[in-house]
Amino acid sequence: MTFPILNTKRLKLIELTHQHVDYLYEILSLEEVTRFYGTNRFTLPVEASRLIDMFHKNLVDKRGIRWGIKLKENQRIIGTVGLNGLHLKNKRAEIGYELHPDYWRMGYGSEAIKEVIRFSFNQLDLFRIGAIVYPENVSSINLLIKLGFSKEGLLRGYINQNEQFHDTFLLSLLKPEWMRSQV
Repeated sequence: MTFPILNTKRLKLIELTHQHVDYLYEILSLEEVTRFYGTNRFTLPVEASRLIDMFHKNLVDKRGIRWGIKLKENQRIIGTVGLNGLHLKNKRAEIGYELHPDYWRMGYGSEAIKEVIRFSFNQLDLFRIGAIVYPENVSSINLLIKLGFSKEGLLRGYINQNEQFHDTFLLSLLKPEWMRSQV
């Protein structure tokens, strides 16, 4: 699969390579970013390098696509957005994302997620996009609901992070719901 580069008004969604290790490490080494991420914060740059390798492997294996979120104005990588658990036969995936805190509440997350949703339903012909979110991550839940996602339920003890099990909400958006919202 050729990596699909996506563009929005202010953002370019690109493939992450090893030249982006420092940006990814900077973001995922912040406790405020990883608190609801489902993984411990990074303590070494090699962890970001391994994650980039995993993103590439998932693309090759058609199990996921992860974009770096790059600002057009200054070419800075400010986060990532993508599809995990991509299952083309069953036309479903889960969306995941994170942004550097300096760029929170500026509409960048919403802009990037909307474009990935559009790509997922139009180009990949997915029927369902799910999202797994910690109940405490109110900002992310509100963002997803604003974008048309519905809460489906609570997954008890679903993620083990920092040696502790956490409940998560499961949200989803179906293609017919999204298409109605595009009119």
